Amino acid sequence: MSSNNLLPSPKTVAILGCPFSGGQPKPGVDKGPIHLVQAGLINQVEELGWHVVFDGHHQFEGVPPPSNGIQGNGTSDVVVDTALDASIARLRSPLLVAQVCKSVASAVQAHAEMGRLPVTLGGDHSLAMGTISGTLRAYDQACVIWIDAHADINTIYSTDTGNIHGMPLSFLLKLNPPAPSPDSVLAKFDWVSHLPAERLVYIGLRDVDKGEKEILKKHSIKAFSMHDVDRYGIGKVVEMALDHVNPQRDRPIHLSFDVDALDPSVAPSTGTPVRGGLTFREGHYICEAIHETGLLVALDLMEVNPALADAESVRQTVTVGCSLVRSALGETLL
Repeated sequence: MSSNNLLPSPKTVAILGCPFSGGQPKPGVDKGPIHLVQAGLINQVEELGWHVVFDGHHQFEGVPPPSNGIQGNGTSDVVVDTALDASIARLRSPLLVAQVCKSVASAVQAHAEMGRLPVTLGGDHSLAMGTISGTLRAYDQACVIWIDAHADINTIYSTDTGNIHGMPLSFLLKLNPPAPSPDSVLAKFDWVSHLPAERLVYIGLRDVDKGEKEILKKHSIKAFSMHDVDRYGIGKVVEMALDHVNPQRDRPIHLSFDVDALDPSVAPSTGTPVRGGLTFREGHYICEAIHETGLLVALDLMEVNPALADAESVRQTVTVGCSLVRSALGETLL
């Protein structure tokens, strides 16, 4: 393990298992953290020289069920308060997602303020609303490197599905309208920290909604698609990404990695696979290069879904997930 410039010794990782699937409709992604831990991730991280804190998986069963103007329609929770905009009515399980992410934010913040590096295992990517908020509370100048096939920046107006795992960045960048009242659904997201657009950069995009493309352009958000990876190579792309969000190499880095950024031939067991993604080596290079900065303070590994493929594909995806975490924490080829 090489040095990390921002963490006290002994270097400590806090592993947060977040078995949560409420930000999207497919079952199984809540089983991702358990599979990663059962695959030996904790021992693997310890072998790199880290002290590891793991208090078991978070139990979101204790989160209060949605109520107040919310009713189930069999598959999701839909707002029925006619005073609210129809756009809000499309959101799936918004109160549950807001509540769970708020709890995750507090957990990440607590570990970060103790000088630990939180590694959050998802679960779906809506959780990043919580993880990044927690990081920003502890490190207000932190930047975010978001590795994903998808931009996850739909607003309540642009979303076609209402799945909040496609929306966490719109809440973090404060792109949604202010809550019309303290009782409205949007008010339940008021706790989310603010990430300035210039402190976000994407790598690996290849499936971006029309509305999201407009959002990226309007707010001048830096994004490197797979076209850029093909053109420049992954080494140059990571360097350009760091130059954008961390030009002086002095900002803490939160790395949020969705395994669907990888090509489905590399990580098949995920909810929204898209062909033409990062290779095994490209994904690992990103993690290695971020580690080398000595500035990583938080890591998310999201969207491993053991329910969506055969046993061998699940094993392959879980193994790759563990390997990415190890690379971000200092494992090298030599």
